[in-house]
Amino acid sequence: MIFITARFRVLPEHADRWPEITADFTRATRAEPGCLWFDWSRSVEEPDVYVLVEAFRDDEAGAAHVGSEHFAEARRTLPPHLAETPRIVNVNVPQDDWSLLGEMAVPER
Repeated sequence: MIFITARFRVLPEHADRWPEITADFTRATRAEPGCLWFDWSRSVEEPDVYVLVEAFRDDEAGAAHVGSEHFAEARRTLPPHLAETPRIVNVNVPQDDWSLLGEMAVPER
């Protein structure tokens, strides 16, 4: 799978509305057949920073995402809300889901 983490520094005046601003893009991406997950989190230390954790089934699914109309629309509409170019880590990993964090295993309840 393609595993991507991207860090978005949003302009302070748009930070509280970021989930609303990205809602259509998020919804459309999650509906892609090759999308495994697409989840936003907000930094507890920097309230204008959001981290996107996303995964796609394979290179074909990643290419379909980048080639989609909603991705093109996001490229046009999201940058005016950003303080800087987002940072990204993009890797291929030989798995298709989250692994268990064995060091913090929770016994069955």
